[in-house]
Amino acid sequence: MSLRTRLLILVIAAMLVPASLVGLRFVQNRSSEINAALANLAATADDIAGDLDEKIQGTAQLHYGLARARDLDTRDKAACSAFLSDVREEYPQFTGILTINPDGSLFCDSLRTDRTLDLRDRAYFKQVQGLHGVVALEPVFGRLTGISVLQIAYPVRSEAGALKFVLLASFNLNKFAEYQHKRLLTETEILLTDGKGTVLVAPKEGGRSEPVGASIAGSDLFRFAANPDRDAFQEVTDREGRTQVWAVARSPSIRNAGLYIMVGRSKDGLVAAANRRLYEDMAILAVASLLLLAGVWILATMSVGRQVGRLATMAKKLGLGELGARIPPPYPRGELGGLMTLLNGTAESLEQQRAAIADLSHKLSQSQKMEAMGQLTGGVAHDFNNLLTVILGNSEHLADRLAGNKELHRIASDIATAAERGADLTRSLLAFARKQPLRPREIDIAEKVVGMEQLLRRSLGEHIECSFVFGPDLWLTSVDPGQLATALLNLVLNARDAMPDGGKLTVEVRNNSLSASDLDVNGEPRPGDYVMVAVTDTGSGMTGEVASRAFEPFFTTKEVGKGTGLGLSMVYGFAQQSGGLVQLQSEPGQGSVVRLFFPRIAATLSEDPPQAERLTIPDGSETVLLVEDDDMVRAYVESELKTLGYGVIATSNGPAALDVLRQPRDIHLLFTDVVMPRGMFGPELARQAIVLRPDLKVLFTSGYSQSPVKTPDGIDVRILTKPFKRQDLAAMLRSALSAPPR
Repeated sequence: MSLRTRLLILVIAAMLVPASLVGLRFVQNRSSEINAALANLAATADDIAGDLDEKIQGTAQLHYGLARARDLDTRDKAACSAFLSDVREEYPQFTGILTINPDGSLFCDSLRTDRTLDLRDRAYFKQVQGLHGVVALEPVFGRLTGISVLQIAYPVRSEAGALKFVLLASFNLNKFAEYQHKRLLTETEILLTDGKGTVLVAPKEGGRSEPVGASIAGSDLFRFAANPDRDAFQEVTDREGRTQVWAVARSPSIRNAGLYIMVGRSKDGLVAAANRRLYEDMAILAVASLLLLAGVWILATMSVGRQVGRLATMAKKLGLGELGARIPPPYPRGELGGLMTLLNGTAESLEQQRAAIADLSHKLSQSQKMEAMGQLTGGVAHDFNNLLTVILGNSEHLADRLAGNKELHRIASDIATAAERGADLTRSLLAFARKQPLRPREIDIAEKVVGMEQLLRRSLGEHIECSFVFGPDLWLTSVDPGQLATALLNLVLNARDAMPDGGKLTVEVRNNSLSASDLDVNGEPRPGDYVMVAVTDTGSGMTGEVASRAFEPFFTTKEVGKGTGLGLSMVYGFAQQSGGLVQLQSEPGQGSVVRLFFPRIAATLSEDPPQAERLTIPDGSETVLLVEDDDMVRAYVESELKTLGYGVIATSNGPAALDVLRQPRDIHLLFTDVVMPRGMFGPELARQAIVLRPDLKVLFTSGYSQSPVKTPDGIDVRILTKPFKRQDLAAMLRSALSAPPR
């Protein structure tokens, strides 16, 4: 007989006595385990009832607060329903919140169904007639939703005590039961019935076969629920022969409301704890057996065991996420040493991957946030520009008509000025959203900054020292000079506001080559050659939290009325749209530096562009097909076109415009919005229009233009950005009509 076999027999013999003791303990503790499980089942039912009592009390407090809300003390049904809908969004445990007139008719509800209901037959409505300051309860199926709910009604009375209306909240019993089931053992079932035995909430799994809406009025289980003092528990055997043990909640308030809460569990599950105890003892026996075997072999395997222990410690640390853990040298020879080296290498690789994943996650989150805000601001600017088109155009028209009345002419001019400021605001939004139309030119940024020096010094004031630093042999870039000037001015003004007691500001322009380790404000690498424009101040600086949100639109730390929060967001959008990037460094009390990077181009500097000739704006006589979905904008443009002498055919969408083009009428130009309803945008309309009339000229307009507008080949792209003045409209019309034929 081998040594291993003898050791095995010895271990088995040594474990016979503890195994017998474990079996005796199991027999003795089985009964007590079952009793404890039954007591826990009853306590669970009472605990659920207590939780429901708390929900009812919370609803009563909500009713008390809503009864004093001005939004409910109204006869405006739509406003009342909208208010209750907002309240219900904050309290998802209710399927609906509504108000009932004293005659029992439904007035308003959070579901905004506009249904007509007579609720006089509901028990809660009858009970609430004689109540003052307390709620009436009734478990039912909601008439608006069909869901089993606990109706919690509260009478709202006038100061004289007359009933003004009844507030009703429908507490969702299904969600309540689901929540309770999740926090309990998975084998525990919850059954809710009303006082007549109708099943309101049935277990999703288990022995109960009655569906929601069925009645168990004649069953032993319901008789037990109705008389819980007679028996402590009730055993029920289902059709498949499974036996369950049920306990019922004894809460007087819940039972008085006509709601029975029952908690059941399979009889086999009641002894699960005792079985688990047996398994635990068996595990202890197994560990003891392993320890005995380890003691026998410890002398022979001392060296191997020690090295295996080092491996086990390392594996445990890795399992707990300690990727920085390493097995220190020296390493043994052979397979164990190789395994230690491999495990250390694996830990190092995992640590690098974790850092890379965390970095990618941060970058993705920041990029998604900025992209979502860009989409939002672009949509807002589109609608705002439509409104500004009408305001600016009509104010211009009024100013012309009221030239003889100085006071009214001034008012009309003020309206136009306000509209133009609104247009500036939308341009800032579009800059952040990267949807503003840019006019880039090859420029030397240093020359542009030198030309702005006096303006920047005057903007800063005498209490701030200002210096300019230019690097040698600056590269050329292609940027919009006007937008660059606006961005630089915004940065300088922000720096000035950060130094109310004076300080130093430096504007620096130099060449810079970025590597993959140089990140923008979104945490993305953008390697390449750039011309950097840096604005550095010695002001108050920013905290990390403020710096992380500095480029969000409308985010500002200034007082109300002293900043729009669009300055840095416009700078961010302009740099991104120009193909560049932005970096920000700031610490509280240490000042801030904002760096803009614009891509280097390999072209030579072109001559200064010639001054634009002033366009003469003669009246027109051609016929224009106007396509604009906004009614106010369409009416304004149609009036302006007629004032300029053009014949006008106005439509509100693409299909209607195509119907006009199919008719035998002289039409010289299609003037269409880019974004329109009915599934046909301006470029698609232009494509089909050119097929019908090859000589037709096309002019686009849009609240925002993501330049260039994508149009089919052969269509000359001209776009008039909203809002526009009459002279801009006239000039673009003549330019489009004067274009050579295709």
